[in-house]
Amino acid sequence: MADDPLVGLAIQLGQGCTALRRTIATVESCTGGLVGHVITEVPGSSAYYLGGFVTYSDAAKTEMVGVPAEVLAAYGAVSAQTAKAMAAGGRQRTGALIGVAATGIAGPDGGTSAKPVGLTYVAVADAGGIGVRRFVWSGTRAENKRASAEAALAYVLERMDRAAGPG
Repeated sequence: MADDPLVGLAIQLGQGCTALRRTIATVESCTGGLVGHVITEVPGSSAYYLGGFVTYSDAAKTEMVGVPAEVLAAYGAVSAQTAKAMAAGGRQRTGALIGVAATGIAGPDGGTSAKPVGLTYVAVADAGGIGVRRFVWSGTRAENKRASAEAALAYVLERMDRAAGPG
């Protein structure tokens, strides 16, 4: 189990959440629940994982986590603005200290010249604000989903390390 890089990141996340007394919620589109799944592969994750949302449609993004319809209309589901709203909404709706979101185009279809297959935005909302990162993966659908999940977990860990400070 721990030899899977995703589970390894989830173990680190659990250790960080436990040490820093953080709770986390996930909001996923292109990853289809993979981030939440891998977090719950770790025994004891119920102590810090409050839950997640799979908001695959625009309506789900709006209804479940409060992404403004105006944001979706102006920028689209696959955008930095939507990812940030998803992370903030998941955090707010669950009361978690950390909200992490992923939205993208896993493929093999659905891309355009402006938004190619593999384009993914990962956002983290925490006490330090909301950050977002843009990626463009070039793998298969399954590889793109895993890469997005890995990026989401890694970004949370990075922000937790920064919040913990030196020492």
